[in-house]
Amino acid sequence: MAEATVKTTDFVHRFLPAPNVAEAPTLLILHGTGGNENDLLPLGQALLPEANMLSLRGKVLENGMPRFFRRLAEGVFDQADLQFRTTELGDFLTEAADRYGFDAKRVIAVGYSNGANSAAAASLSGCRNSRLAAMFHPMVPFVPETLPDLTGKGIFIGAGKNDPIVPVANTVNLASLLTEAGAEVVTQWHPGGHSLTQAEVQAAQIWLQQKRGLA
Repeated sequence: MAEATVKTTDFVHRFLPAPNVAEAPTLLILHGTGGNENDLLPLGQALLPEANMLSLRGKVLENGMPRFFRRLAEGVFDQADLQFRTTELGDFLTEAADRYGFDAKRVIAVGYSNGANSAAAASLSGCRNSRLAAMFHPMVPFVPETLPDLTGKGIFIGAGKNDPIVPVANTVNLASLLTEAGAEVVTQWHPGGHSLTQAEVQAAQIWLQQKRGLA
């Protein structure tokens, strides 16, 4: 199957198939604010080159910059829009699996910043499409009234100890919520800020290779 670059009523996205689409896991790649469907493809290919790559462009624009859901201020999210967009993302994933022939139960979410927040929101909403997720510099998107059952789900969190956007306490809170929900959470700290570092990418790569049997 050839690479697909598609614009639908749902998401602008790119799909790069593995040689055996149906048998390979699929990385659902979610960029940060101002990114697009091309930005993190090199990250996905570095993390798990044998996987299908499904990379999306966020539909919400903030001063012309694509995002996956609205925010009211830095770190203050529009909860109604977040809930709507999380459901929308799950619906699109089901549609994309049918369209491209990959296994919707073998999806690995890979997100950075706003995209990582979107992946965290999907997990806290109880999304069962993926049993693995790699989140780079996420925040707590919301605190559910009742935690979902995430038993058997593996989550990698990459975080900076001097991140000016995501305080350390927020990262710790997110990891605690996910752990309390039953997920197996690994947090990789680095001394820097909000930028993605080679050290955390390498740590996530090792983690994914160890855990990929769950996907």
